[in-house]
Amino acid sequence: MASIEEKLPVVFVHGIRVSGTMWGPVRECVGDRHPTAAPDLPGHGARRGEPFTMAGAVEAVAGAVDRLGGRALVAGLSLGGYVAVATAHRHPGRVAGLVAMGCTLRPRGLLGAAYRGGARLAAAHPEAADRLSAWGMRRALPGPPGEAMVRGGLSCEVVPSAVRAVHALDPAAALRTYPGPVWLVNGERDPFRRDERSFLSACREGRLYLLPRHGHLGPLADPAAVARVVLDAASLAGARPPGGPAACPADRAAR
Repeated sequence: MASIEEKLPVVFVHGIRVSGTMWGPVRECVGDRHPTAAPDLPGHGARRGEPFTMAGAVEAVAGAVDRLGGRALVAGLSLGGYVAVATAHRHPGRVAGLVAMGCTLRPRGLLGAAYRGGARLAAAHPEAADRLSAWGMRRALPGPPGEAMVRGGLSCEVVPSAVRAVHALDPAAALRTYPGPVWLVNGERDPFRRDERSFLSACREGRLYLLPRHGHLGPLADPAAVARVVLDAASLAGARPPGGPAACPADRAAR
C-alpha cells in the first residue's frame, strides 16, 4: 500500500497571461507518483475573458485542491507563486506545503512602476503582445517547455488586473500567518528574488533554494529539476500530520 507522502496531491499554479499547460513537462516528470492538477486562473486559458481577481484565483486553486481530496502541496511560479501564497494564507488547512517560485519581490518603487507600465502597454495591444510573448517564451525555453507555455493560449489583456492584484497583496504578511512548510525557489539571475531574505524570515518554516544560472522562467527549461524540488517538498509535507507543528526558526535552510 502506498504511504501518505506518496499520495499527497500537488496543485500547480501558472504564471501571468499563460495557462495551466505551462506545467505539462513538470507534471510528466512527476508522473503517477502524486495526483496533480494545474487549473486555469480567471482570465487565463479556458477562462479567458473572465475578470481576474486574487480572490477568484485563490478559489480556483482551492477548488482544485478539493477535487484532489481536500489537502495538497501547492506550487506556483511568478503570478502563480503569489496566488499560491495567498491560497496558503486564506486556506491553511488545505495547503499541506507551499512551493513559491519566482515571487519573492514586493513590486514597489521604480521596478513596480515599470512593471505596471509594461502591463498597460500589453493590454493596449494584446494581439501584438501575445505574439511577442509567444516568441519570447519559445526563445527562452526551446522545445517542449516553451511549447507548453503557449499551448493553452496567451491572454495579455488580463495583465493589468493581475499586476494590480499582486501589488495589493502583502506576501510577507501572508507567509507569517501560514503554519506549514514553505519552499522559496528562485533562479539565481531572477530579478524577482530581490526580497527573498525578508520573505524567508517571514516563514514559520522556510527553506530557500537558488537554481544556478537561471532567470525568471529559466527553471522550467529543466522540468526534471523542478519536479525533484516538488517531489521532495511533497514527501516532506505529506509526512506531516494535518495541523502539525511548524519547525523552529533554526530549522530554516538556505541553499
